[in-house]
Amino acid sequence: METDWIPSLWQDTFDDMLEEELEYNDSWAFQFNYSLQEDLSKQEKRRGWKIYCHCAYGHFRCDTCSKTWPSARVVVLFHYRLRSGTDRGTVIMRPFGQACRRCDGDYQLPGFSTQEVENVLLKLFSKIRKNCYGEEEEEDSDSCASDKVWTKPHESSLCEACSQGICCTDD
Repeated sequence: METDWIPSLWQDTFDDMLEEELEYNDSWAFQFNYSLQEDLSKQEKRRGWKIYCHCAYGHFRCDTCSKTWPSARVVVLFHYRLRSGTDRGTVIMRPFGQACRRCDGDYQLPGFSTQEVENVLLKLFSKIRKNCYGEEEEEDSDSCASDKVWTKPHESSLCEACSQGICCTDD
């Protein structure tokens, strides 16, 4: 169980999966922006940006008290586009954090298992194939959905995504 935020896990997994998942010989860059918002401006839409929001399973560790906790409602937000005529695509990712119930301090960034990262990126690649290359989307690829069973109530007051109105809660 990984509780630390490891950007290289996402970057390396994306790079490893890229050739197999997107067989178009385009060059794709994977970046992070920790202030990325869910909305796109009209200008961003005109420039071809798309959004994919996913609710993943992750783990957190409080920097203050070292308490750890799992969450099936970790929001990861992606903006992506393929620039027409350049054969270059860009994916920008933002993970949303949660605050510790005990300390109620800063938002902690989530840690993810390799398997969860692969699952999230498979769904992202499906969206890219549909929206950038015109392929049919695979079944069962809801945007902010997770296959996990909710076992505890979600504490909206401790969730960074809830504070921005984009959490994947459905209760």
